[in-house]
Amino acid sequence: MPYVSINERVRLYYEEKGEGPPLLFIHPPGLGHVIFRQQEPLARHFRLILCDMRGNGRSSPSDVPITVPLLADDVSVLLRFLGIERAIICGYSNGGSIALDFALRYPQYVEQVILIGGFPEVCTPLLYGEFLLGISAAKLGALSLISSVLAIGHATSRHERKLLKQYVRRANKRDLDTAYRAGLVYCCTKQLSSLQAPLLLIYGARDYYIHPYIAMFRRYVPHADVVFIDRARHQIPTKHSCELNNILRVYSRRKSLERKEEHACPKKEDKIK
Repeated sequence: MPYVSINERVRLYYEEKGEGPPLLFIHPPGLGHVIFRQQEPLARHFRLILCDMRGNGRSSPSDVPITVPLLADDVSVLLRFLGIERAIICGYSNGGSIALDFALRYPQYVEQVILIGGFPEVCTPLLYGEFLLGISAAKLGALSLISSVLAIGHATSRHERKLLKQYVRRANKRDLDTAYRAGLVYCCTKQLSSLQAPLLLIYGARDYYIHPYIAMFRRYVPHADVVFIDRARHQIPTKHSCELNNILRVYSRRKSLERKEEHACPKKEDKIK
């Protein structure tokens, strides 16, 4: 099985498939790379990279308390190990915080940023309460409860529910606790104004408790694109995979063409020179 060593004690499990523009998915606490199984058809268009963040799935437990910047640093190690100069970074839910932190601190590696149900901080009552529940369950070591809740919420079949439940149970209890705590306190809202890479925000049309964060993105990242998926709530990668995969494919192609046109057509001041 493929692993990348972060240091002598921590190794990350990863999978890669396909050829084309590198596309890296980042999962939220507990779920591991298997939450993106239904994105595997994208390997026909991308060099698809899935990984388990430290403390999750097949990866090693963390040797230090987890923070969002720490996980973003792990992403940079993985990309360098794979010889990838620039990638499309796609984060789901709290995995979006890792994607944002990575894009803000390692812009040279970022081609595009895509957030699925993402947020730059946790400041609304419903989302705050959800994190507190996760912290409480993780602190009690209730992995069975957490795995059941996440599996039932995301699965579209009995087989998928069993797979997700088993994989969540692989998470390190201590790391799951610190990951939820790290996500709760992380905030990069004001730093968003320095984000230069194309930003796509994908939300479920019925994911109402996340919608308030759209205004934050629009304020600090005016160039961000926002897409809503009809009838969808938060669990887009599994329950609305066809729509999501199509959006990712079309958006990436459009941004790639725009970039080529920019390079082909010099700016007016460049022409004057």
